[in-house]
Amino acid sequence: MTTHPNEASEPDRQLVTSTPSQLSPSEQSDTGIKFDPGSVRRSGVILMTLGAAFLLGLWLFSVTRHFLFLILLAWLFAVALEPGIRWLIARGRSRGMSAAIVGGGTLLVGLLLAIVFGKLFFDQITQFVKSVPDTATSLIHWVNGRFGTKLDTTSLTSKLNLSQSNIQTWAGTLSGGVLSVFGSLASVVFDLLTVVVFGFYFAGDGPNFFRSLATGMSPRHQKVFVTITDITTAKTGGYVASKIALAGLSALFHGIFFAVIGVPYWLPFALLVGVTAQFVPMIGTYIGIALPVLATVFASPWKAIAIVAFATVYQQIESYYFTPRVSAKTMDVNPAIALAAVFVGAAIWGPIGALIGIPLAAAGVSIFQTYQRSYALVPEVTAHVGDTDKGQPEPESEPQA
Repeated sequence: MTTHPNEASEPDRQLVTSTPSQLSPSEQSDTGIKFDPGSVRRSGVILMTLGAAFLLGLWLFSVTRHFLFLILLAWLFAVALEPGIRWLIARGRSRGMSAAIVGGGTLLVGLLLAIVFGKLFFDQITQFVKSVPDTATSLIHWVNGRFGTKLDTTSLTSKLNLSQSNIQTWAGTLSGGVLSVFGSLASVVFDLLTVVVFGFYFAGDGPNFFRSLATGMSPRHQKVFVTITDITTAKTGGYVASKIALAGLSALFHGIFFAVIGVPYWLPFALLVGVTAQFVPMIGTYIGIALPVLATVFASPWKAIAIVAFATVYQQIESYYFTPRVSAKTMDVNPAIALAAVFVGAAIWGPIGALIGIPLAAAGVSIFQTYQRSYALVPEVTAHVGDTDKGQPEPESEPQA
């Protein structure tokens, strides 16, 4: 059967659509956006459910924030034990036994140090707090005499909250020991037990815990998740352990030196130098020696000079002798990243956050390094870096094929 060229077949005729001008007035009035009541109700229910879930999450976080922080400290405690645990595992011990030996030994050493030096530490720090107004007054008088200024001692100490009443309150709190500083006996015991119990759990059964979490993931994601947790724990653990060891060495040598030359409050000052030198990069040593220098410079300037000289010499010895040996097999964190981690941690969690900021940054860096693709530098870049380090240009050389 033939079809006339001008005649359209039935399927083709169904594809022809009418333009708005071809529609009747009643049909034109019906053209527009219409909302399905069922879809609107479903969308409203979904939005309200999401909003309620978000508010519930915020409430749960506010309620459990302190507990989550304790869990974070427990994980860092377990991570710090990881190098010793792996060392014992390599020599035939089970992971549970290794965690018990390393963790128990760490707690025993900490307890012995607290018994031997705890009272001395709080006594010296109490005496130091009481001496703060006199030190501030001496500093203001020195500035006035040196630079011809007319700073008022009373107004400045008042603005800095260094009045005698405030100092007596702080000193009374510190003289009560660790319980007065951190809270009641029940809260301190609960926090310590939480950190210790979960710390031992993460140290002894952490890999199995993470593998249990991986069972809810696809095979491809399981491999990525387990690899990240294993490498992060190993690298971060070595980094934290090396920093703790270096901080202990720094506190030991500075404490001996401070005690020999007769620096007052030598124990808290030595601990301050050891901690800040390792957990506050670049400027930590100078922050640590600032207080012992201020405590001695007005009574004996030569002691202040000796403190600066000793800290400078020790920093060189530490950089070229102790650090390469202690941190030979651990990762490193860029000083800029570490310093930013200190400030961010302090802004979120206060002084303790400043200490745990770098370990958390180390965990993030280890994850990044695990999946970062590295490339060899081209000869032009290598030559440019060499010129920058030497401070003078070198003749250009042709890249080798």
